[in-house]
Amino acid sequence: MAVLVYTEAENGNFKKAAFEVASYGKALADQTGQKLIAVSFNQEDGSALGAYGVDQVVNVTGSFTESFSAKKFAAAIAQVASEKQANLIVLSSSADSKYLAPLLAVKLSAAYTSNVVELPSSTEPLTLKRSCYTSKAFSTVTSNQPINIIGLSSNAFGIIETQSSPEQSTISAEEATSSMTVSSLEKVTGTITIADADVVVSGGRGLKGPENWHLIEDLADVLGAATACSKPVSDMGWRPHGEHVGQTGKPVASNLYIAVGVSGAIQHLAGINSSKVKVVINIDPEAPFFKAADYGIVGDAFEVLPKLIEKLKAFKAA
Repeated sequence: MAVLVYTEAENGNFKKAAFEVASYGKALADQTGQKLIAVSFNQEDGSALGAYGVDQVVNVTGSFTESFSAKKFAAAIAQVASEKQANLIVLSSSADSKYLAPLLAVKLSAAYTSNVVELPSSTEPLTLKRSCYTSKAFSTVTSNQPINIIGLSSNAFGIIETQSSPEQSTISAEEATSSMTVSSLEKVTGTITIADADVVVSGGRGLKGPENWHLIEDLADVLGAATACSKPVSDMGWRPHGEHVGQTGKPVASNLYIAVGVSGAIQHLAGINSSKVKVVINIDPEAPFFKAADYGIVGDAFEVLPKLIEKLKAFKAA
């Protein structure tokens, strides 16, 4: 028996989510007395995972690994899980993992528990705590299935270094048939992605136009943060849809989320509710975001942001 983690990568580098599931997997392997195996795709060197306690890295190669396909990746992970006799499989809460998790569960006749926020309180039977109702509540799930898939909630467990020297191997998995083909792929380069960012600076209609977006970018540069926006901003074409966060956009689970000129519609708050510290800057003291925020500044963003950026630069210089 073993604990298996799916470690996502992009452009030849492991994502932050990969290190978090590896950290969680190591703690789970210690809890159950099993070894930890990581499965990756098209990663020739998996030694980076050795910093997080992985005992073995299985790299899957093949023409289908060049672009993500939930059906094909699920089939490959199922093959590795069966060969390694994995009874606990850990995935992240990324969009890709959420797509492939149900397919993987069907292939392995496994139970799938999503949005898990901590280690099992019991392993026999497996008892997991998960967030629900857009992170407004928690529920406890018990599974008696012999194989279980755990979807780890983003930024819930953290990244914990545990040095190891993983054994590395490469396999060519059988390619599953799929009616879907990838005709083109467009990626944003040169920026911090929302999914991997510890800090996210988001702007709303309070910025009054795309010509003022440099204020969001300047603050993000100082903080080493990713930039994001509300749905109306992306709908109006001020920013690309890839930056739209919220229940209908990308979920955010950062350590710090700063919202500038965002009123706080319920769909937006639902998508960023998992962030640990939320800060709002808005000229309207009655904006709904103030009720959800940990810290709030009532003021004009065009006055507050330049002063905040100046102070942060001075602080970093010191």
